[in-house]
Amino acid sequence: MPNYFALNKEKLLNRRQLLKLGLAGAGIGGAAAIWHKLSAQKQLVRIPPLEMEAVAKSAANPMQVIRDFDYGTPKRENGRTIREFSLTAGTSAIQLNSAVSYNIWDLNGRIPGPTLRAKQGDRVRILFLNKAGHSHSLHFHGIHPAEMDGVRPVSNGSATIYEFDAEPFGVHLYHCHIEPVTRHIAKGLYGMFIIDPPTPRPPADEIALVMAGYDVDDDNHNEYYAFNGLPDYYMDHSIRIYQNQLIRLYVLNIIEFDPAVTFHLHANFFDVYPLGMTLTPNQKTDVITMGVAERHILEFAFRYPGKYMFHPHQDAIAEHGCMGQFEVVADKGSLNQRHNA
Repeated sequence: MPNYFALNKEKLLNRRQLLKLGLAGAGIGGAAAIWHKLSAQKQLVRIPPLEMEAVAKSAANPMQVIRDFDYGTPKRENGRTIREFSLTAGTSAIQLNSAVSYNIWDLNGRIPGPTLRAKQGDRVRILFLNKAGHSHSLHFHGIHPAEMDGVRPVSNGSATIYEFDAEPFGVHLYHCHIEPVTRHIAKGLYGMFIIDPPTPRPPADEIALVMAGYDVDDDNHNEYYAFNGLPDYYMDHSIRIYQNQLIRLYVLNIIEFDPAVTFHLHANFFDVYPLGMTLTPNQKTDVITMGVAERHILEFAFRYPGKYMFHPHQDAIAEHGCMGQFEVVADKGSLNQRHNA
């Protein structure tokens, strides 16, 4: 892989240029103004160092992640829809278990980063601010111009804009693309990027599951694994769903250092929509194999109430944190509390 630091020719605005924009000395509160001013220019701007307030809540909140889809701020420009997203890279410490704390890079104070969502044909604008102490970037899977590919480093204290048309429809992802790429991804700089088809899919209870690993001793081997940020979380906090309700599961494997993992659902079978890029399934199964960065839509419904496990079929990965369960409830009224669980 080429050395993107050596290739980087980033264009920074000096203080005089910032004064012309009325933004010299702007803080995080002024970052939005900077981004709006730079939208047409697509330039990189250095932002002065700031003191960050301590965040009381954990960066890992798996129960929030499952149904939290960020549709951005919709705007109309030149007769078309623009969806504007703001992503800030930072640093956090998460508690993997009662004994192990781990330092991560986060996006908007969370791991995984926000699940961004748009419709095919929308214009997507991502306002990226780097406050994570190292150079980072955001590379989006999909189709876009070369200058929007996210391989240029964005240095600490700087911001940039990625803007492109949302295409093609499917389940995609985004992640940091600065060397060593594997390490930057494994430390937390990743998220899901969903592009919906022009014709909406049938109604369903939609859930996002991102599989990741943690190499806590930097030996290129994962000691812990997780769905949506924390090992074993969904074993202690089951994901509640309706009996006979269609479930649309967006599954992404972003486990680095392991060449492939499986996903298995107990007591059921699911329809597979490969990469989410089809409107008809290509198979029905209860276990699927995914390489790194591979993702799919899985659809199913449970006939009987109860608790049902899901996990990789590699025992070592499942037993080290990548395990959870669905709780199927018959009474829909009991599910009204699910978002507060």
